Amino acid sequence: MSILYIVPTPIGNLEDITLRAVRILQEVDTIVCEDTRQTIKLLSHLKISKPLISFYTQNQLKRIPQIIAMLKDGKNVALVSDCGTPAISDPGYFLIKEALENNINVVPLPGPCALITAVIASGLPTDSFVFLGFLKRKPGKMRKELESAGQQKKTIIFYESPHRLLKTLEICKEVFGGNANVVLARELTKKFEEFVRGNLDQVTKNMQKREILGEFVVMIEAYEACFNS
Repeated sequence: MSILYIVPTPIGNLEDITLRAVRILQEVDTIVCEDTRQTIKLLSHLKISKPLISFYTQNQLKRIPQIIAMLKDGKNVALVSDCGTPAISDPGYFLIKEALENNINVVPLPGPCALITAVIASGLPTDSFVFLGFLKRKPGKMRKELESAGQQKKTIIFYESPHRLLKTLEICKEVFGGNANVVLARELTKKFEEFVRGNLDQVTKNMQKREILGEFVVMIEAYEACFNS
């Protein structure tokens, strides 16, 4: 029986790939990847050469029938993203769902994930949390999304790009108040890995004084007591 493997790849440090992930990438017939250019860099480092199929948000629905046909034909396929774990704020969900509906065996591998890497070193409660992926772009919808998550009284975690970070922090202050504890994680596992900790007022002022680079994991200790209203 053919297998669709879900294979996490390093989020920065290439040493973080697992031995099992390397073996699977060596053994599968085809690798489905978000950006072939990024995956080729990793495969070159690992001295692996395999056929690649590009699979990203804009083309995933068109690609799925092609990939399912390969799996039904007995080919083993590995799904990877540019970095981290596929289907976590990355393409993959629809392919995995379709594979399961076609009785194809889906095998997940554990491995790198920015969400988990960030929260375990945040110093914020980790017994339960709410992960929002990338927030809605429109301020009104973002505010409602954060308010709804805050009602659960759990640590809130989401991803944010550098050019949107300050605007997002301002909205977080409106929703949770400036005293809510926040941790920003950037460049995880890389040379300039950094955690910025404090309350929303302090961290926002800190980030306003510096050049903002790298993708961020934002974690907020957001309980009802933090709300302004």
